[in-house]
Amino acid sequence: MPKAYDSVTKHLLELEPERWVELLELSGDEAEAVDSDLSTIAPQADKVIKVKGERPYILHIEFQSSYEPDMAERFMVYNTLIGYRTKLPVRTVVFLLRRKADGTVMKRPFQKRYENGEPYHTFQFRVVRLWEEPVERYLEGGLSTIPLAPLCAVKPKDLPAVLHRMKERIDAEGGDEGTLWMATYLLMGVRHKSSVVDRLLKGVRKMKDSKTYQAIIEEGRVEGVAIGEARGEARGERNLILLIGGKRFGEPSTATLAQLEAIAIPAELERLAARLLEVESWSELLKGV
Repeated sequence: MPKAYDSVTKHLLELEPERWVELLELSGDEAEAVDSDLSTIAPQADKVIKVKGERPYILHIEFQSSYEPDMAERFMVYNTLIGYRTKLPVRTVVFLLRRKADGTVMKRPFQKRYENGEPYHTFQFRVVRLWEEPVERYLEGGLSTIPLAPLCAVKPKDLPAVLHRMKERIDAEGGDEGTLWMATYLLMGVRHKSSVVDRLLKGVRKMKDSKTYQAIIEEGRVEGVAIGEARGEARGERNLILLIGGKRFGEPSTATLAQLEAIAIPAELERLAARLLEVESWSELLKGV
């Protein structure tokens, strides 16, 4: 099932693919994000990066926030299919966004075995546990990797300082500000309570007509349409509300879902979407509807 952060992490890989190669200290001359063209076979595979050079290869990056016993096997399938399509060797790197994503299958190579237990296929992949990563590496790296900084080895009391340094860099160097802050918002929500994220990021979206706020809403709308399978404007707006509202207020009740489903006018749903970062609960959002 798609996660709230799937869309923005793919955008981050597209922004500066070469910076991800540098972050992982891999070799290569140039890098470009490419479509893996696996939509009909492996629709949830993340973006892949083609690294050019004397020995070209594919860098396949995945982001995980929860533990799934079969995920190593799934990554092996993606790796094999991408290699088959591109005719290049494929390196798979998995970024674990929080400790809950770690587990047995992340601690050793994945093996396929015969019925007698003898291994006949071994799949090697690299695991990056963000909570063990030094924050300076991400603060000083590429802009496209900076949204991961708050998930690194940072004490809660140091988060405001980390975000301040992020803001200084983003303001100074420009780039796709909307995508960077949208990614920061959603990625921080993986590990921290929505009330904490809202408080910490209040300074970068204090005006609802700001560039950053509008970018957050627009990115969420794109994600909402994708989750809603693009079944019309109203469905896209409704899924936007469920996407970001779920991150902020928790899962909606059956009554809340019914109330949202009863709203068929896109303009009314858009009005609710515009208030998502101004209210503190589902009941407050839907008050007067």
